Amino acid sequence: MAGGDPYSLVEDAPLFVMPRTLDALRAFRAAPRLEALHDDERARLGPAIDRVADRLIADVATRPTKFWALKQFQPVLEAVQHGDTETRDQVGAELEDLMDILGIERSDGVLAYYLGGL
Repeated sequence: MAGGDPYSLVEDAPLFVMPRTLDALRAFRAAPRLEALHDDERARLGPAIDRVADRLIADVATRPTKFWALKQFQPVLEAVQHGDTETRDQVGAELEDLMDILGIERSDGVLAYYLGGL
């Protein structure tokens, strides 16, 4: 899919957003992240992941779809796409945590496209 749009392969599905889903997103947002990364990478990418969590908290209840949620990941994915393996792995783990909270079982290739085969 070199040069293609990885989101074109996403099989959209509804998300079932319950109050506990939003509570889990808030807990994720409050937790420390990317602790294994160097300070400069953590300072650059931590706020980007926080912005994704903030968007999910604010809007996922009114836009409860897999495609919409995964699309919120795109700025962070693009920011690390050409980074080192450790950075991509750490960011991928954070995004997978968000997917787990939302009940998204797979990204349909989106994470692999940007992160190199997670």
